[in-house]
Amino acid sequence: MMTELSRRQLLGLGGAALLLGAPLSGCTALAGSRPSATPHVSASATPAATTDWSKLSSRVDGRLVVPGDGAYDSTRRVENPRYDSAMPLAILVAASAADVAAGLAFAADYHVPLALRSGGHSYPGWSAGGADSTGLSPALVIDTRGMTTVAMADNGSARVGAGASLAQVYSAVGGAGRALAAGSCATVGVAGLTLGGGVGVLVRAYGLTCDALTELQIVTADGNVRTVSDTADPDLFWACRGGGGGHLGVVTSLTFATHEAPPVTTWNLRWPFADAAAVITAWQAWAPHADPKLWSTLKLLNGAKYTAGPGLFLSGTWIGEPSAVDSVLAPLLSAVGTQPSQQGSVKRSYLDAMMGYAGCRNIPARRCSTAPGGELTRVSSAATSHVAYAPLNDSGISTLVATVESAKAVPGLTEAGVSLDALGGAVAEVRNDATAFGHRSAMMTVQYTATFPNGTDPALPDSYVHGFRTAMVPYWGYGAYVNYADASITGWADAYFAGNATRLNQVRRQYDPHGLFTQPQ
Repeated sequence: MMTELSRRQLLGLGGAALLLGAPLSGCTALAGSRPSATPHVSASATPAATTDWSKLSSRVDGRLVVPGDGAYDSTRRVENPRYDSAMPLAILVAASAADVAAGLAFAADYHVPLALRSGGHSYPGWSAGGADSTGLSPALVIDTRGMTTVAMADNGSARVGAGASLAQVYSAVGGAGRALAAGSCATVGVAGLTLGGGVGVLVRAYGLTCDALTELQIVTADGNVRTVSDTADPDLFWACRGGGGGHLGVVTSLTFATHEAPPVTTWNLRWPFADAAAVITAWQAWAPHADPKLWSTLKLLNGAKYTAGPGLFLSGTWIGEPSAVDSVLAPLLSAVGTQPSQQGSVKRSYLDAMMGYAGCRNIPARRCSTAPGGELTRVSSAATSHVAYAPLNDSGISTLVATVESAKAVPGLTEAGVSLDALGGAVAEVRNDATAFGHRSAMMTVQYTATFPNGTDPALPDSYVHGFRTAMVPYWGYGAYVNYADASITGWADAYFAGNATRLNQVRRQYDPHGLFTQPQ
């Protein structure tokens, strides 16, 4: 049932239009599945110059930032500088679910396009609000980055604002002696991570981030502010655990079950690049089947920063008895057959380990950010992905190694290559159809990345990462991870969601029957 607060907000801001369908931030729509009804929001319906933004700013507790405001330039920026050309019509930095409802109603009333943002890490730049290279029109950005409160309950659960970064989540959860499995990038927003599934550095021990989700608050297309769970709107809850962001609603808070924080042993190994084939062969046979308390990532990297040749790195976490880490790694080392050139491990607290992965071990969480006052630096990048089910044969390994080696010849690449992140363990113990994340039985997620100097034309980095994925399709097929969205992927619904695509589309039709929100993919 619609809350009285949300009903008043909607009726005061063109609620009749909003109830026909609303722009969303929950989980992504599927290719070829949008209803034939014309969306109610279009880029050209109302010129921005005739939009009365004061009607929105007067009805929200958060901030509405428009061109000409002193904070506009800093507020409009997302994490990837390649999208700095975006000039949104306005950015609503929402302070509550009621603010979000007001923003959606205003957009429907004035027929302005929308973009949704939590962490601002959308790989294709869809959260930027109209960057040149995205092909999207300038938009009203509904930004939840102002909702950062993390509240710990006596039972160990954590209620997290949708705009909280992983650094903020780790600081609060770890500071309370609890643990949540999530990623390693400090500035990633917890909402986007969770909605897409959530792979990270404790994934094999504790499962995906979405597996810890017990309920969430979401503003849906009908204007309702819903608290959803296994027992309240269970189909919607199912879809928001791995279905991606952008088509079911704007998430405003998430509640997670947490674990008692374990000691974490972080470890790392390095070999000469000449050993790459042997290391890949051994790792892919070992990593997905190792003790679930162990997680690992294998990286092959090249580019201008690698003056002595490509790098071959293996690192990970172990939450078992710290003294046992050598015995856990022994089968891998034996299979490789050559000793690493570098090897080390360090026992840390959960909080110290997670902030270390984030690059913020000695930085307070409030400054573990690229925002004004933060100590991190934005870096231009290009990326795409695979979800891999089968080990590479000799031909596939040769192709992967050769493509990493070729990065040195591509002008302008600071660092480029591939990261192989192990799955298995707790991820595979959940049925493929239990949540919208449909790749439970996969061996690994694969991320192809390239960083380059800010201001550089991204055409060559894009060509490199997309070409890398194409080269590996004969070996790994077409599966991809929705949190590493790639606008160039065809057949993306099946690639991202596998056997869950049909049900996810049905849920989308139920909660957004008019297909108002038109984010690509």
